[in-house]
Amino acid sequence: MTDGRLTAPLHEAHPTSPGRRLPDTQAGMRRRNLSRVMHTVNAEGPLSRAAVASRIGLTRAAVSTLVDELVRTGLLEELGPERPGRVGRPGSALALSGRGPAGIGAEVGVDHLAVCAVDLRGRVRARAVRHGTNRGRRPEPVLTELAGLVRQVTAEAGQEGLWPAGLAVAVPGLVARDARTVVRAPNLDWHGTDLGALLTGTPTPAGAPPLTDDLPLTVDNEANFGGLAELWLGDGTPRDFLHVSAEIGIGAAVVVDGRLLRGTRGFAGELGHMPVRPEGPQCACGGRGCLEQYAGKEAVLRAAGLEPGEDRVGLLAERAAGGDKDVRRALRGAGTALGIALTGAVNLLDPETVVLGGALAGLAPWLLPSLERELARRTTGPARAVTVSRLGPEGPLLGAAHSVVRGVLDDPAAVAGRP
Repeated sequence: MTDGRLTAPLHEAHPTSPGRRLPDTQAGMRRRNLSRVMHTVNAEGPLSRAAVASRIGLTRAAVSTLVDELVRTGLLEELGPERPGRVGRPGSALALSGRGPAGIGAEVGVDHLAVCAVDLRGRVRARAVRHGTNRGRRPEPVLTELAGLVRQVTAEAGQEGLWPAGLAVAVPGLVARDARTVVRAPNLDWHGTDLGALLTGTPTPAGAPPLTDDLPLTVDNEANFGGLAELWLGDGTPRDFLHVSAEIGIGAAVVVDGRLLRGTRGFAGELGHMPVRPEGPQCACGGRGCLEQYAGKEAVLRAAGLEPGEDRVGLLAERAAGGDKDVRRALRGAGTALGIALTGAVNLLDPETVVLGGALAGLAPWLLPSLERELARRTTGPARAVTVSRLGPEGPLLGAAHSVVRGVLDDPAAVAGRP
């Protein structure tokens, strides 16, 4: 890099990503085939060279050349004989490398900051979290703290032979098409915030690496990253679904045929600001009676007569399980509001299923009955299945880190020779 800033978004930097196409040249074909090998080993590995060739329809010689390059650049590892004892000479089993490039995911939450490093095999290798409110704080000190966590996680991952292939940041707000500018985050009170410029401008402690070493950056809405995590990591999640990320705010990701539906400006999925009672209380967005005022984490705590604080969701679950009438009434009300808001989205988009994620996923036993009742009563056609994400509040952070890993799988040639 030459301008002292984090580079362009990772999803734009990789020509094999949706919306871009490698040129039909010999070099372009080679890069596509390298990606096909990586994705095949990721999906079905460990596999021998012969098995990879069979899966992708290339000759063994061609695949062997591609594999040799990927092994040489540290993206694939040879694990030894694929099936000892089989008839004929066994092939060497190939797997994605446990060292080399890693995806760094970060999350700016209203009440926390989190960063993790995920290797090419999808394992979380380092993690750091800071709890504490970010509401009303200026972006600069928040991002200074986030940069410190990024450096900490990067250093820990580096001790295990990993280096950052990119940084993806999940935020609770609208993100511009440049994938680095937060247009509006009502619950943080951030407007027009260029995270790329601010992150590279954070003070660098003595001896710590700056965040300027040609590190690709992607910023996206936390619900979008949560939806992608569900698509990539969920158990049997279909390719058409509506993912609801319920935290202090409530967002949604619309996934159609395995791709995010972003909308013209990239703002699709703002479920939390759908009015469920038009004459209801004022919302931070400027509207009235928005879903967040009834089903957001803080709204549920208020309705249950509890003060905000750390692990309040755990307390809600504990009291609901114990039969606390106020808590159960608050959760029924939140489920009803969610069902009303989701009705419009389901009738409009006709998803195969609705996935409840985020912090409120842990409260599903008490949310779902009233939610599903409203959906069944108000939607057209057969009732939609509502499932609960096993990722819970981890979804956005994991989705951010895995988006970087997917970028490496999409275009391994782009990271060859780094760091």
